[in-house]
Amino acid sequence: MPSDQPAISARGLAKAYRLFDRGHHRVLQQLPFGLGKRFYREHWALQEMDIDVAKGESVAVIGRNGSGKSTFLQLLCGTSTPTKGWIETTGRIAPLLELGAGFAPEFTGRENVRLAASILGITRRELDDRIEDIIEFADLPDGFIDQAVKRYSSGMYARLAFAVAIHVDADILVVDEILAVGDGAFVQKCMRAIREFKKEGTLFFVSHDTPAVLALCERAIWLDKGRLMAAGPAKDVVLEYEASLKQRSVGSAGFEVTSREAQAPVEDPRAESLRAQAASGTEAVAIFDPAAASFGEGGAEIKRVRFLDETNQDLDVLFGGEVVELEIIGHVTSEIPSPIVGFYVQDRLGQVLFADNTAFGTTVECMPLKAGGGFRAGFRFQMPWMPAGEYSVGVAIANGPVEESVPQHWIESAMTFRIHGSHVAVGLVGLPMLSVTLEPTVSDAVVQEQP
Repeated sequence: MPSDQPAISARGLAKAYRLFDRGHHRVLQQLPFGLGKRFYREHWALQEMDIDVAKGESVAVIGRNGSGKSTFLQLLCGTSTPTKGWIETTGRIAPLLELGAGFAPEFTGRENVRLAASILGITRRELDDRIEDIIEFADLPDGFIDQAVKRYSSGMYARLAFAVAIHVDADILVVDEILAVGDGAFVQKCMRAIREFKKEGTLFFVSHDTPAVLALCERAIWLDKGRLMAAGPAKDVVLEYEASLKQRSVGSAGFEVTSREAQAPVEDPRAESLRAQAASGTEAVAIFDPAAASFGEGGAEIKRVRFLDETNQDLDVLFGGEVVELEIIGHVTSEIPSPIVGFYVQDRLGQVLFADNTAFGTTVECMPLKAGGGFRAGFRFQMPWMPAGEYSVGVAIANGPVEESVPQHWIESAMTFRIHGSHVAVGLVGLPMLSVTLEPTVSDAVVQEQP
């Protein structure tokens, strides 16, 4: 849990690198007769920033490639010195900045465990007590722990590096995209270990996986071109960051979702009982927030988003399995020759569960939208079964064609709703079962495997 005592403090922290256009300029810069001439250009990888992180906090560092994330982490871990300002840390740091950084290629995995542990400040006696736990956690193929690490795959490097870092009793754990490699089971093991570490330690987590960021971190720092763009609650900062990415992109990844039209709704036999159980203590399903974070060219403005039932009445409660229509209504401020309206539903971690748009959802091409007019988009579908919890609906209107669409108004969390009762205990969505049976049989009725 976070405390008032800072684990990390930085003031005016900045880092510049010298860029030489020609190889010999580096030599000339070192000569005494240079007469003060500069043979290099300065590139400020990180510009002046102030930050405080309390002990026990979990902080994500997000940003595009080249934004200064790795530079900041190198300063944090002491592998690089600042050009300006200062940074102070309290306690032992276990860095995972690169896969197997510091591993000697000719050494075996076991020898590299001892080498890395000694660099991180673990005594020989402490390591003797936990080396078998480290090897077990890494779960390398049989015999590889005593093979030279130059024969390891990148996934095996990741396993061994993470296993060492998580067993050194660090006060601050720095994880830089280490979870981008390795199989699913290993990533899940790392996530469990990180969550256990969070109970006592301070976590710095760098990742492009925003659902993982939201799941692990309470705070986030957004860097862009070396500047600190935002710092605060992870959900708010991630929302700003993703909105910035979508606004910059030329493509239309948010709209490129295809769908098929179902022949008829599927009714789950459990539906009525589940709805009855959930009906008590329910609240309004959909809350449209026109002030939610949004961006776009401004050619249109989305005014209302709501769910309708089969009689075109506002839905007060959602359970799952029912046929609904998502209605999106807006006003046009500038002519949109090829309008596309889309939506997506996300869970609380920001994972997109399903999505669609008018470019793929209809065979009728929409006429241009005139300035001063309005528009209405309707998506009629059978709501899937989803675990009880909170969900959000993102909506957008863009000017096509699809391959080069430009957002006019994109609202990240235009509407929030809650699923109150659900039979889905595992997974992101549930199946509308046609039947579920269980009955006793006599042993003779059991089908025997054919020889």
